[in-house]
Amino acid sequence: MRYLFRKIGFYLVALWAAVTVNFIIPRLMPGDPVDILLAKLGQRGPVTPETRKSIEALLGAGTDQPLWSQYTEYLHNLVTGNLGVSVTFFPAPVTTIIEQTLPWTIGLIGLATLISFVVGVGLGTLAGWKRGSWLDSLIPVTTMFQSVPYFWLALILLFALGSIWPVFPLNGGYDVYTVTPGWNAAFLRSVIYYGTLPALTIILSSVGGWMLGMRNMMVSTLSEDYLVTAEAKGLRPGRIRLRYAARNAILPSISGFAISLGFVVAGSIVTEAVFSYPGIGSALLQAVSGNDYALMQGIFLVITLSVLGANLLVDLLYSVIDPRTRTRG
Repeated sequence: MRYLFRKIGFYLVALWAAVTVNFIIPRLMPGDPVDILLAKLGQRGPVTPETRKSIEALLGAGTDQPLWSQYTEYLHNLVTGNLGVSVTFFPAPVTTIIEQTLPWTIGLIGLATLISFVVGVGLGTLAGWKRGSWLDSLIPVTTMFQSVPYFWLALILLFALGSIWPVFPLNGGYDVYTVTPGWNAAFLRSVIYYGTLPALTIILSSVGGWMLGMRNMMVSTLSEDYLVTAEAKGLRPGRIRLRYAARNAILPSISGFAISLGFVVAGSIVTEAVFSYPGIGSALLQAVSGNDYALMQGIFLVITLSVLGANLLVDLLYSVIDPRTRTRG
């Protein structure tokens, strides 16, 4: 129990530090969100101080207030879920944009990352257990896809399977012309169809790393004395492979999976840019190009929460898989 409280306390401090940095950075960036919104709306010439103050309140800027007062208001807005109004998608609130785009990113990038981890770890376990087999010789091929720049691999697959052989669509998240969004079979089939090629790109570019890492850890673990003892006791090979070898060899992979899972939101930018996928990465690109500080700040906050949350969950899972971590310190 003390281990659990210590971990939660550490992540609460990290969350406060990340929220504070997220508050400070946009205020150090050049430009005024009020002027950006006025230019976007086609306003020419000066506006009255009352109008400017009203727009500042609408955007949640409040630059005329002391910094500590802005910080207090910022924390209050976070608690109440008020992240301001997006300039790029004006007058939509930032929370609405995030609610509309985040499920697309989690569904595509998150699921593809999970599949690549499970497949890579499973194949790496078998390759390490049966060294010299055909599966072991397949690892250089899978790592070759990982060495290719991701956007280049995405463009090659898009050109081959979307243009030369039109198996998959070139862009988008679903068929906007014939399908109505909602929890219906036609929409879900369209989402899976449009998301297959981006997901395939992610899996091909990342499965080799998981496979190679797990294979090397299995080879190292198989030389441990407790495995030799287990074999001498006559335990079944399947039990030795899963209960003794794989359980200990997978620990470094779990730590890496926490990092990759936490950066699902951040890593979606290139994927969604190449395939024009309607996720949070595309929204971040539009926010950066339009100097939409409120939306950038909201998305950065989501990235921070996803990284901290994923690492916390994996830390707790780590303590279950490896009980030795609970007894340290």
